Amino acid sequence: MPRSLPRQIERLLETAIFASRWLLAPFYLGLALSLFVLLIKFVFELAHIAAHAFDSTESQVILGLLALVDLSLTGSLIVIVIFSGYENFVSKIDHSQHKDWPEWMGTIDFTALKIKLLGSIVAISAIQLLKQFMSIGTVSDRDLFWLVIIHVVFVISSVLLALSDRIAGGGHDHAEPAAAPVVDQAPKIAADTRAGKARA
Repeated sequence: MPRSLPRQIERLLETAIFASRWLLAPFYLGLALSLFVLLIKFVFELAHIAAHAFDSTESQVILGLLALVDLSLTGSLIVIVIFSGYENFVSKIDHSQHKDWPEWMGTIDFTALKIKLLGSIVAISAIQLLKQFMSIGTVSDRDLFWLVIIHVVFVISSVLLALSDRIAGGGHDHAEPAAAPVVDQAPKIAADTRAGKARA
């Protein structure tokens, strides 16, 4: 009895710790609701572009479209975080009844999630930088310099993360093959020698 009590306490603690992963579910639900906020902003920007389509310059239209692309990339990033984070940290999603289930969902582990996050951040940063280049006459050199520096930092960070993950994975995936067993060739050599003498 005294020995079983610590074991029961340990199981209760492990069960409580394992169940604590469900505390992350409201976070992902909140991210899903934030997509509606992005949708409202997207519709507002689209209506603004359409209302001023005839009296806007080409640069203004392109800037508006880049803003829509930026919002779309942000929404895609949120979707990746929701599905990958939920399946990696909370629970698996039964997608057997969903014929339109994307192939990448359920196959992204935590390492791939980090790379995709950084890739999306780099894309969003590139869009922001392109928007500033389109209106370069209204942007100071100092602001443009820091935007370029920040974008380069994001690019270098994503490349270094991908390289570090590949190096770490290569150490496990490409293990050196085991050395072939050494076979004693002395009996075979001796037999060949005796056969040669007999023929002679």
